[in-house]
Amino acid sequence: MQAMIFPGQGAQKAGMGGALFDLPEYAAIEAQADGVLGYSLRGACQDAHKLADTRYTQPCLYMVNALHGIRALRDGAAPAFLAGHSLGEYNALQAAGAFDLMTGLRLVQRRGELMAQARGGAMAAVLGLEAGRIIELMMAHGLDAVDIGNYNAPTQTVVSGPQEEIERALPLFEAAGAGACVRLSVSGAFHSRLMQDAARAYAGFLEGFAFSPLRLPVMSNVTGTFYPAQAPSAVIASLLVRQIVRPVLWVKCVQGLLRSGATSFVEAGPGNVLTRLVAQIRAAAPAEASPATR
Repeated sequence: MQAMIFPGQGAQKAGMGGALFDLPEYAAIEAQADGVLGYSLRGACQDAHKLADTRYTQPCLYMVNALHGIRALRDGAAPAFLAGHSLGEYNALQAAGAFDLMTGLRLVQRRGELMAQARGGAMAAVLGLEAGRIIELMMAHGLDAVDIGNYNAPTQTVVSGPQEEIERALPLFEAAGAGACVRLSVSGAFHSRLMQDAARAYAGFLEGFAFSPLRLPVMSNVTGTFYPAQAPSAVIASLLVRQIVRPVLWVKCVQGLLRSGATSFVEAGPGNVLTRLVAQIRAAAPAEASPATR
């Protein structure tokens, strides 16, 4: 069975989208999308400076992901499961029928605006150390303000928190054997406690929306399990709010997809960052976790 997966921030790059913007599905809504955003989405996708700002990144990447998904379906993709990394979860929910394409654009536009207001934070990917060891080091050195932002792969974990605390943490991880610590080009400490104000404001914003039942199983970043079957609108809203401040449990999501019978993955977005993470997770998984290895 096939899983379609959608990337989050970090996958964006200037020039993304390209000919996808000429698909009839986008041509039909382009003027409306630009009207909602107040700028040309197609144009913003060519601007590296704008794509470094989460207020632009989130709507742009959401739409480009969606267009990749539309093209993949045209090319014969037939997913039994859907999942997305952080922002990409909105694409998974849209593809499952929770809301339409334009509603999703409005959601991620507001999400990006609120998350951009939280300043003074940073994120970094720690490569070559297991998450448990990273947590031990943070506890041992009093890095109480730093959170785990993403569990991306068995030996790729993202930390998130105040800029000065992230800078203090990285040499400690490197001294403990991390192969590399890569500072991420983001405008805040996403998926951390520094996003609490954004999450509260977003919860109020979501009160104006009603979500439809899901037509396909979708993985939740917050729980690392599928959204409940026939999840009520309030449950979807609650998980989306919590996602802003909670870590992305991507390893657990992929492991759950494998246990549920996923044997192939189609990445709908620019690049192949999730495809590489899935390969690392599969390589580290015990044989019984993946039907593909039986």
